[in-house]
Amino acid sequence: MERKAIACAAVLALVVGTAWGKDDVMGRAKGIFKPIPAKAKALKGNPATPAKVELGKMLYFDPRLSSSQLISCNTCHNVGLAGADLQETAIGHGWQKGPRNSPTVLNAVYNIAQFWDGRAEDLAAQAKGPVQASVEMNNKPENLVATLKSIPGYQPLFRKAFPGEKDPVTFDNVAKAIEVFEATLVTPDAPFDRYLNGNKKALTAAEEQGLALFLDKGCVACHSGINVGGTGYFPFGVKESPGPEIRPEGDTGRFKVTNTAADKYVFRSPSLRNAAITMPYFHSGKVWALKDAVKIMGGAQLGISLTDDDAGKITAFLGSLTGKQPKVMHPILPPNSDTTPRPMTN
Repeated sequence: MERKAIACAAVLALVVGTAWGKDDVMGRAKGIFKPIPAKAKALKGNPATPAKVELGKMLYFDPRLSSSQLISCNTCHNVGLAGADLQETAIGHGWQKGPRNSPTVLNAVYNIAQFWDGRAEDLAAQAKGPVQASVEMNNKPENLVATLKSIPGYQPLFRKAFPGEKDPVTFDNVAKAIEVFEATLVTPDAPFDRYLNGNKKALTAAEEQGLALFLDKGCVACHSGINVGGTGYFPFGVKESPGPEIRPEGDTGRFKVTNTAADKYVFRSPSLRNAAITMPYFHSGKVWALKDAVKIMGGAQLGISLTDDDAGKITAFLGSLTGKQPKVMHPILPPNSDTTPRPMTN
């Protein structure tokens, strides 16, 4: 917790520092945020190729990754819905409700880690989790591999994506292919990106005032960097504990990963990119209006009561973080063979 406090203090010092005048909102913002690049981020140890990206896209949309053959990655991370699903918490196998809201997949490659509690170090590790979770896809790696190997159309696609491998249809390669596809799901050229690139007119007066408030009130302590968040782990309830309807008492966040007392009710800060269109909010998904979420964060994290006008301006700024949504054509998936396992219904 001490290191987190030091990091927050460093960010706040940068916000109010003397490198720029207090009225130089653009200059201050440029020191804290970065525009989203149009080109997909290169992944360490998993270089992208057109063949691997195409395979990853097919697997992302293929419901046969689930034992019921009904649920795909796109079910909970719908690229047509800003990478989310418009549900309080994810709906999985047998219509079970998961414990947390589905974070958007858009720009997720720029997060420090994946899932609300950061238990997956990258997108490949994240891709493996839902496949095996009983409340999500309810499958097993060996069953998934057997299904893919029984579909003739996938064999040449895996060989092309992973050339030189004797047996390329593996669970690891499924995750790697999905990872490189997901890394392409970025939303550049938001009004805020154009502003960071020097176009002062890219933001309206209300949006720029909201940005100034975002800086001055201390929101950037947890929401900075290229993704305007997603850069670290912070307690939800620094100043005031949110009510149990917003922060369920049974979900202790990162504590379940580290078993460290200081991590109780600690979560990875969400990216605020596209926040205006990725409702509902928080890991519980209990808040549907962005302005309401802003006010809750003011009290819980900063210990301040934001006026309706200030909350409205901050909300306007957050609207400027909506970038160009990726246009992804749904792939034609290879058909089953007679040996393809049948869907599991229970």
